[in-house]
Amino acid sequence: MGEESLRKRKGEDSGEEDGQSIQSDEPQTTNLQKQVGLISGICMIVGTIIGSGIFVSPKSVLANAGAVGPCLTIWAACGVLATLGALCFAELGTMITKSGGEYPYLMEAFGPIPAFLFSWTSLLVAKPSSFAIICLSFAEYASAPFYPGCDPPQVVIKCLAAAAIVIITIVNSLSVKLASYLQNLLTAAKMIIVIIIIVSGIVLLAQGNTENFEDSFKGSKISVSSIGLAFYNGLWAYDGWNQLNYITEELKNPYRNLPLSIIIGIPLVTVCYILINISYFTVMTSTELLQSQAVAVTFGDRVLYPASWIVPLFVAFSTIGSANGTCFTAGRLVYVAGREGHMLKVLSYISVKRLTPAPAIIFYGAIAIIYIIPGDINTLINYFSFAVWIFYGLTILGLIVMRFTKKELKRPIRIPIVIPVLVTLISILLVLAPIISAPELAYLYCVLFILSGLIVYVLFVHFKFSWPQKISKPITMHLQMLLEVVPAEDVPE
Repeated sequence: MGEESLRKRKGEDSGEEDGQSIQSDEPQTTNLQKQVGLISGICMIVGTIIGSGIFVSPKSVLANAGAVGPCLTIWAACGVLATLGALCFAELGTMITKSGGEYPYLMEAFGPIPAFLFSWTSLLVAKPSSFAIICLSFAEYASAPFYPGCDPPQVVIKCLAAAAIVIITIVNSLSVKLASYLQNLLTAAKMIIVIIIIVSGIVLLAQGNTENFEDSFKGSKISVSSIGLAFYNGLWAYDGWNQLNYITEELKNPYRNLPLSIIIGIPLVTVCYILINISYFTVMTSTELLQSQAVAVTFGDRVLYPASWIVPLFVAFSTIGSANGTCFTAGRLVYVAGREGHMLKVLSYISVKRLTPAPAIIFYGAIAIIYIIPGDINTLINYFSFAVWIFYGLTILGLIVMRFTKKELKRPIRIPIVIPVLVTLISILLVLAPIISAPELAYLYCVLFILSGLIVYVLFVHFKFSWPQKISKPITMHLQMLLEVVPAEDVPE
């Protein structure tokens, strides 16, 4: 009902808009606009990957690897795996140029049920809980300087994290350009702390602090389960390598910029991660690193002396940048699921004035705030990142399947078939490793939660029961008027 009046208002306001479409001579539709260029694409990858992971994961990787040598090898191998996975996604992203990451690829390769299960798991668990955990780690680093010598109170951490979620949600709902500029700014800030740690490490190496690298493979724990868990923790730090595929519809010239952003962005992150770990080991032995509460802060205290406050400040910038990138891309996943009828229809609507998927982003922020309330989400995220690798493997298996079933699709980028086969096999190993090494009920709960999506799919998507639509119709109408949103218009081919 409010749709027509909103469209009229959109027509009246269009004279005031400052031309957010790159083709200013064409009429601007109520749709996601192509505003993300190559530099923003690289910043989106680097900015989203380098978050809290590199300041948290080194401890877990070392604990599972047992020594400096295997630890550094695993960091390099995780980077190679992330690059290979992202190249598979580059082929998928240029073959199926729809936003939403794995969702449209699973839809094309296997049909609606795996796609729905992916969106069900991602929307309600994996994405919001990782957004929440990143904001919680931001809150811990941001509040640390105000509580010297003791841990900040949980209430302070949770309130700060909730405030961060609210601010990021508002920024992403208001403007794609503003979110992109904020991402570029925070990526620059996080590169400063990365450079400070790397340069300090190189200086210390040049001064001869190399004793921790002697006999670097001594005491290493080489077993399938320990390597699997070390990879698991390392890949948590690399998570975000597929983020650009969530915003393919907003990339300028995606055939060129998607693969270029991947080929430049992920190896850049890998080099940074290896050098940061080397820097940590120049001032800490393996035992000291394992005992450290926050590795980067311990490094700052030992190397930067009076200016050690710089580390928690810039780590806070780094985590907030990662949270912004995650919100920017996951909001698009909610939008695509709503558009396909797998979520409430209003979640696929676009803001008339702002041209952002505002309802989807607000929904995502609200779920993330719910995840901040319980105590320890760290354990949750470990179990659910296990679920994420189920879908990474399934998506790349879909790429192999479509080589035979969808031969007619145009493939501007075509990678050797051996790469997706290798990544699929590694995904299977990654999913099975934690179950074999430390079987826990939580993994069973995780699988049961994924499968419970089947019940929801059968009831509400397949049979389309009318009573939920009767309830949601007035809610949709009021939300449309409140948020000034309308369904996206089809873009003429």
